[in-house]
Amino acid sequence: MIRPDRRILMAIGALALALAGGWAWQSGLRFGSGDKPAAEAAGPDGKRRDEAVSVAAAQTRVQDMPVTIDAVGTVQALNTVTIRTQVDGRLLNLAFTEGQDVKKGDVLAEIDPSLYKALYDQAVAKKAQDEANLANARVDLTRYEKLVAGKFLSAQQYSTQKAQVSQLEAQVRADQAAIDNTKTTLDYATIRSPIEGRVGIRLVDIGNILHSSDQIGIVVVTQLKPIYVVFTLPQQALASVQKAQARGPATVRALGADNATVLATGELSVFDNQIDQLTGTLKLKATFPNNDLGLWPGQFVNVRLMLDTIRNAIVTPSPAVQRGPNGAFVYILGEDGRAHMRSVVTGRQDENIVVITSGLEPGTSIVTSGFSRLSDGGKVRVSNVEEPLQAAAPQAAAPAEVNKAKTNSRERGARGEGSPRR
Repeated sequence: MIRPDRRILMAIGALALALAGGWAWQSGLRFGSGDKPAAEAAGPDGKRRDEAVSVAAAQTRVQDMPVTIDAVGTVQALNTVTIRTQVDGRLLNLAFTEGQDVKKGDVLAEIDPSLYKALYDQAVAKKAQDEANLANARVDLTRYEKLVAGKFLSAQQYSTQKAQVSQLEAQVRADQAAIDNTKTTLDYATIRSPIEGRVGIRLVDIGNILHSSDQIGIVVVTQLKPIYVVFTLPQQALASVQKAQARGPATVRALGADNATVLATGELSVFDNQIDQLTGTLKLKATFPNNDLGLWPGQFVNVRLMLDTIRNAIVTPSPAVQRGPNGAFVYILGEDGRAHMRSVVTGRQDENIVVITSGLEPGTSIVTSGFSRLSDGGKVRVSNVEEPLQAAAPQAAAPAEVNKAKTNSRERGARGEGSPRR
């Protein structure tokens, strides 16, 4: 026998089923009358199919594309000299201002010369004394020669006098050597710059006693014009570097932290004669005129080495090329006002432009931005037409364009773009 509470529950359930069926029947009538749900009227991206998507566009064009390889380098001075004293004494004077540019031979410092001046004067006096003795000995030798000829003097006495003259001549030569030595030592008391360059911060103060054995110098002079940049490349790049160098000195650009601002342009000077077995890299050195002092010793810079140039390449802005499961593709702007997806084969690419080796012709209009709501065959509205950017050229506006491209790339990645919509 059914209990009363269960009968009540069954009645309530039957009533609920009846209400649900009536609602479904009324909904079916509405759909059948021609009103489509909003989900059917909209595309898979939630955008109504008949509404145009705002995009930016550019045209492909033909231009020369440089073939480059990037690395990180360190700026090194052409010459660096630590100025030290070669004689002992008190530092009397510093004849430079810290940070001053000096020429070769300019006086930088002066050591107390009193002792060395006295030694020099003593050597000069000693020579004068020996020269006087030599002159007297030569007079005696001339007189002895006449006496020997007249048989008034023995030949032995004449030979003795002749030997004495030779001895005094040697002594005079030794005195001259002593003068040269003391003069050189005296000159060491005046310290001059051995190179042209810029002095740094002084390492000692006036009044200190300096010794030739001191490890700490007086100041460091660094030659800044020209200047070197040393960098390394993988050993796989050796063949390309050799070919580029065979055609003439390869161009090297030193770039800023944004990898776009050109700090200086120079030439590849030399690459090392062996590969580092521990790292598998090859060391190279480039020379830069550095007339504007844009490079500084110890500075880290991005280096771009020009290896070759692809002539008459079809190029397009890098943001226009998307990646999908089937490879690279672009959206072509059709005459019907719609965007059509087309697969392409890409070649060399940098942060600005990419070479299209197959799939596009020069002058083709392609979409460069607005991919988040774009699908194959969708209607588009072109907001602006962009010109393809130059390939890794030293232009002032390059950093802003590169940052814009990187920002767009990050936004597309966050929205899950990059694959074609079906």
